Amino acid sequence: MKLAKFLATAAAAALLANTAHAENLRIGASLPITGGLSVSGEKHKRGYELCIKLINEAGGILGRQVDLIVSDNRSDTATAINQYERFINVDKVDAVYGTFSSRLTFPVASILSKYNMVHAIPSGGALRIYEQGYKNLFYFQVNAAEYTGKDVVGVIKQLIAEGQAPKTVAIVSADDFFANAIAAGLAGEKVIDPATDKQIADLAPGYLADVGIKIVMQEKWPEEGFNDWLNMANSIKRSGAEMIIGLTASAEEAVQITRALKTVGATPKLVYLSQGAQNEFVEGVGKEAADGVLIHTTWHKDVPFEGSLAGKPFNNADFVKAFEAEFGVEPDEDSAIPFAVCQGIEQAIIGAGSTDNAKMGKWLTARTKEDPVRTVLGRFSWDDVGLPEEKSHVMTQWQGGELKFVYPTDEFAGVSPFSYPKNGF
Repeated sequence: MKLAKFLATAAAAALLANTAHAENLRIGASLPITGGLSVSGEKHKRGYELCIKLINEAGGILGRQVDLIVSDNRSDTATAINQYERFINVDKVDAVYGTFSSRLTFPVASILSKYNMVHAIPSGGALRIYEQGYKNLFYFQVNAAEYTGKDVVGVIKQLIAEGQAPKTVAIVSADDFFANAIAAGLAGEKVIDPATDKQIADLAPGYLADVGIKIVMQEKWPEEGFNDWLNMANSIKRSGAEMIIGLTASAEEAVQITRALKTVGATPKLVYLSQGAQNEFVEGVGKEAADGVLIHTTWHKDVPFEGSLAGKPFNNADFVKAFEAEFGVEPDEDSAIPFAVCQGIEQAIIGAGSTDNAKMGKWLTARTKEDPVRTVLGRFSWDDVGLPEEKSHVMTQWQGGELKFVYPTDEFAGVSPFSYPKNGF
């Protein structure tokens, strides 16, 4: 009798636990926690986790606690695809958060589209992702990577005295979706969808040509396993380029190319990198080498963005304070961007009054400049392919070991003077 009673009690407890668990809202995210993209992947995880923790502490979404399921895709495309399939078909998630990098986002987009899931993208800027005809794509950064050059040359036009701007440039880049996309805009290339050979865009003459800067060197390194950084740096130095553009696929590559340029004694006037806004960059190369390096970003800790979380105002300063309390360090954009994705999905569920992804997508699509999604990255509404409307990058520069925002100069308080020329590492 005692055994029977024990088993009955255990079964009842298990049923109760399962019922309670089933009532929780479930969200899945596949991230590169290991592999070549691991630094950014781990930071994305922190952004998602902090956002969910704060939501749950405030009572959840629509009265339901939220379970976040994070899987490590090991920076591998096939693994990321399989994990999103599992989230939907096995874990029966209510919603998903996007992964890191255009390389992983591009194939994942087709899977999420097949299942009619809202695809909130934290890090996937290549234009071809948005030209596939998929519905319910929502990019939580500034614009397609091909158009990043607009803000790079904005700095040159507005912040460098007439006659002092660099006249030549060396562009070196990873053979990667994201890096290739930025290079296409800077150099004025045509953007082709390799699957269909369809021309997506013609970016001629290019942002650099628009400001009279001549490309004297352009070279790519392989997407995986490249380590010949010193030879690359020597080639850049020999080119005599007054400006160096390094388009890396990861923060780790930004460290490697900067270290190599320092070793060979390169002396450019201006350096722009597509990665390097992370604290690991200045720690990896040192304050002196980092000083003066220009980096585009979607976020900066001092920009007064106004957002919303759990139905209440939650601004950028609130995010920085909560992040430091949780992790003991300042956040950077690799955690702020996924936090904004989490805010967007929460607002979509509340706005739709449901976890029905069709209704969530309809609500997000209906956002306007006057009635946007509000996040720690500012306000979001999207065009018909899923790219944000009317947003610009925050151009930042390392100065004395701190990442300062220097452009645009007329949008926020707290802009620092631009340091130029760099004159070496």
